[in-house]
Amino acid sequence: MKVVSKKSVFEDERGNIIDILEGEVIEYVTIITSKKGAIRGNHYHKESVQYTFVLKGSLQILTQMPGEEVRTTLLRTGDLVFSPPMEKHTLVAIEDSELLILTRGPRGGNNYEKDTFRLEKSLTLSPASD
Repeated sequence: MKVVSKKSVFEDERGNIIDILEGEVIEYVTIITSKKGAIRGNHYHKESVQYTFVLKGSLQILTQMPGEEVRTTLLRTGDLVFSPPMEKHTLVAIEDSELLILTRGPRGGNNYEKDTFRLEKSLTLSPASD
């Protein structure tokens, strides 16, 4: 997991512009809303690369690469997370939140489940969800 706090690249009286990604090929763009306390993820992707951009709110992300310990990080509005293939990931909404998910690989649209592998044991010790 790599987390970057994205900042404005341009700002004036009209508002600001934030480049979320640069030079990346993206196949699927998804918006996810989560109510406070909601758990998302509890899975990994064997082939897909996933970026999670926090549009609004705050979440706790738990990640684990094979053979490594679970890492926990607080995400806030404007944070971008890179999740490589094989990284287990779970998101817990600390408050009502909105996420932008940018994906490259076979996980998306009608193929959502093709490269989504549910965890037998949750990273949060809660039931697995989507």
